[in-house]
Amino acid sequence: MANKRIAIAGFQHETNCYGATKAGLIEFEMADSWPGMLISAQVISETEGMNLPVAGFTEAAKATGFEVVPILWCSAEPSAQVSDHAFETICGMLLDGICKAGQIDGIYLDLHGAMVTEAFADGEGEILRRVREIVGPDVPVVASLDLHANVSAQMVEHADYLSIFRSYPHLDMAETGARCVPVLQRLLAGETLHKVFRTMPYLIPLHAQHTGSAPFNEIYQLPVRFERQKILAEIALGFTAADFPDTGPSCVAYAARAQQATVAVEEIVNLFVAREADIDCSMLSLEEAVLISRQSREKPVVLADVQDNAGAGGTSDTTGLLAVLIESGAKSVLMGLFHDPESAKEAHVAGEGALVKLAIGAKSNLAGHVPVNAEFEVLALGDGACRYTGEMYGGGVATLGKTAALRLVGHEAEVDLVLTSIRNQCLDRAHFTHIGLNPKNYSVICVKSTTHFRADFEPIAGEVFAVSSPGAFLCDLEKIPYTCITRRLPKTRETVFDTSKADSKKKILIL
Repeated sequence: MANKRIAIAGFQHETNCYGATKAGLIEFEMADSWPGMLISAQVISETEGMNLPVAGFTEAAKATGFEVVPILWCSAEPSAQVSDHAFETICGMLLDGICKAGQIDGIYLDLHGAMVTEAFADGEGEILRRVREIVGPDVPVVASLDLHANVSAQMVEHADYLSIFRSYPHLDMAETGARCVPVLQRLLAGETLHKVFRTMPYLIPLHAQHTGSAPFNEIYQLPVRFERQKILAEIALGFTAADFPDTGPSCVAYAARAQQATVAVEEIVNLFVAREADIDCSMLSLEEAVLISRQSREKPVVLADVQDNAGAGGTSDTTGLLAVLIESGAKSVLMGLFHDPESAKEAHVAGEGALVKLAIGAKSNLAGHVPVNAEFEVLALGDGACRYTGEMYGGGVATLGKTAALRLVGHEAEVDLVLTSIRNQCLDRAHFTHIGLNPKNYSVICVKSTTHFRADFEPIAGEVFAVSSPGAFLCDLEKIPYTCITRRLPKTRETVFDTSKADSKKKILIL
């Protein structure tokens, strides 16, 4: 396979159709939790060694002897729809780069799988359609997708192979990109891979998609078993905030014989149906979260503000959980990341050690949300360059903008906060330690994240709970005003939380 020229490109967005703001071109050009827009050789040099699909593909492709021809790579923090201007501009750059790259033997695309634009409900399907249109039917096109992809028939049709993450938290992103290389080798050698696509009958909220828990720790063993039978099986769990007909879980299998692929997808679908009742969609109420926060433990309890996750299109500035913890007098609490550029700027003006009155959060104008008005001590200030140390993004650098660590004063409650000027999901302990706060030193850690935080915070946690506090990323699917969904909500088991160790006599006021 030496001397085969493979064009590579990436265009990533996870679209929350109920988000507060859309993704314009500037959002794809800027750095946030991932690098800013990369052009040509930067695609390789600026992602090398990172846990990103494009990095994994590049490393494996070079080892195979492929000549990698980088076009562009970009992503934007999850939000509402991608603007038509951004989509058409970036697609134009991608297609133009392929056309100008000379003789190309294959294409690799690093996509997400849940992009919705102003004009196209199936963003990735449209990207793949356009790529296929210019390269023709004989050039192999492979792509990697996020575990939360809403896979469509159009995506399956135009790609010869779709490789999908198998872990949530996404610890295998580079591995997923690398998995495309041996498939591309087979396609270039003239093999035919028959593909069969199936969808599951129900939706799954993201906080219930943790692949370290039942039933997904069992379900994701199937692709490994099928590989031993020379069948490629890929499973996506879907992104429930993207409202279009293909939203939801699905699977696709590839094999030398169509019957092999059919048997594989039927087994996967049957297991999903059989294990539906084992999916745990439960969340703590705010009242239960307060009671849990009072329990004495040797290790911190982690309360996940799952519905205000920047990594799922949340605003990261809702204050429901913060308000009840302050009102209840909660002790030894660490919370972040709050996206609040205005308050971060005020803290920088005041300086470290200063006392400053701030209105924290609720700057995104979501209905029903109000800021927390209080006095804070400015513990530390930063420029927002945060080098990840956890397994998921370790080695990469988050760009947070002006950052501030604050301590609540004048209240019975003991609460420290981290504010940022650029939205970022709180999924790595470095989000706190880079500004001098060690999560291990607190009794309660509140993270604005849905599941990714588990990779780095579970090792130090006594217990972990999802909390139902209002936000722009609804995990209670019954409350989402869907208009295009074709699949039903899941039938799941109920979990009863043990709050018996808490002092329930103290009044809880929900603000």
